[in-house]
Amino acid sequence: MKGKVTIQAIADYTGLSKFAVSRGLSGKSGVSPQTRESILKAAAQLGYFKESPNAPVSNELADLNTRDWSGTVLVLFPNIRYQNTESLYWGPIINGISTRLDQKGINILTLTEPKDDSVFSLLNPEAIMGIITVGSISTPILLEIKRLGIPVMMVDHYDPAFKSDSIFADNMSSMREITTAAIRKGYRDFQFVGNIKDAPSFYERYLSFRATLEDHDIELKQIPSLISPDIDLFHETFPIAIRQHGLPEAFICTNDISVSNILFQFGQMNITVPDNLICTGFDNTHPDLPIWATANIDKELLGKRAVDQLLWRILNPNTSYEKILIQADVIIRD
Repeated sequence: MKGKVTIQAIADYTGLSKFAVSRGLSGKSGVSPQTRESILKAAAQLGYFKESPNAPVSNELADLNTRDWSGTVLVLFPNIRYQNTESLYWGPIINGISTRLDQKGINILTLTEPKDDSVFSLLNPEAIMGIITVGSISTPILLEIKRLGIPVMMVDHYDPAFKSDSIFADNMSSMREITTAAIRKGYRDFQFVGNIKDAPSFYERYLSFRATLEDHDIELKQIPSLISPDIDLFHETFPIAIRQHGLPEAFICTNDISVSNILFQFGQMNITVPDNLICTGFDNTHPDLPIWATANIDKELLGKRAVDQLLWRILNPNTSYEKILIQADVIIRD
C-alpha cells in the first residue's frame, strides 16, 4: 500500500535527497522536469501509487449498444516529432480512432502533450467523456489526467504510476516467431538493435527475442550501446559498435525504421555486407526494403478497438483494467 513506501525509500532507490523527492512528488519547483519524471517512475515501481481495490465487480456488464453515444473524446499525442498523423505507424492508428468515433457519432478533439500540466486546468472534465493516449505520454501528465477522473484508454503504452486499459500488438509471440524462424535457418550470431527504453513494445520485443535465444541454448553477446538510448544517435553509435565488434549474422530490430537506419549506415560506411546477413524488423512500414522478416499489424484495428474499449470502460467503470493484444501476421521473405 502507498503508506508502506516512504519518501526515504524512494530517495534511496533514486540516489536523490529526501528534499528533492518530496518536491518532485508534490510537483513543486526546485527539481527539473527530467528529475521529476524519474522520481515519479521510481515511486511507481516501488508501489507508491498503488491504489485501493476497485469497487465490487457487478455480474451485469453493460454493452456498448445499450445507449446512443454523443459527446467528445480527447486524443492525446506525445510531444515527439515522429508520432503524428503523417507517421507510417501512428497515422493508420489515428485514422482508426477517428473512423470509429465518427461511426459512433462522437466528436474528436486532438491535443499534443503539453510541456507541463497547466493546460489541463483549462479542460472541463464534464465536457470530455474520455481520453485516448497514443504512444508514450509522460508520467506527470498522466498523473494530472488521473486527478481529473476522466476514463482513459492507452494505445501502445504502459506506465506503472497510471493504471488504465491499454491495447498493444502481441509483441511477444510475434518476435518469438521471427527469432525462431532465423534460428531454424541456421543463424546463431545475433544483435538486437533499437532503444528498448523508448517504448514498452520495444522492451517486450527485446525480452521475447532474448528468451527465444535462451530456449535454444544460444548465447547472446549483446552490444549494450545498440539497445540503449545511445542508439537514438544512430549515425554515431552504430558505426562505432560495428567497427569495434564486427558484423553479426543477423540484426533483430525493434521496427522497420531501425532496419532502414542500418541499411543507410552500411552505405555511409562503405562496407561490404555479407550476402547471408539478414535484418528483421517489425510493424511492416517499409515493404520496399530488403527486410528478411517483419510483423504486419492491423494498425487501424488498434485504433478502432481502443475506442470500443474506452466506451466499454465508461459503461463499466468498476471492472478490472484490461490489456488487449492484437495478433500480428509475421512475414518471412525468403
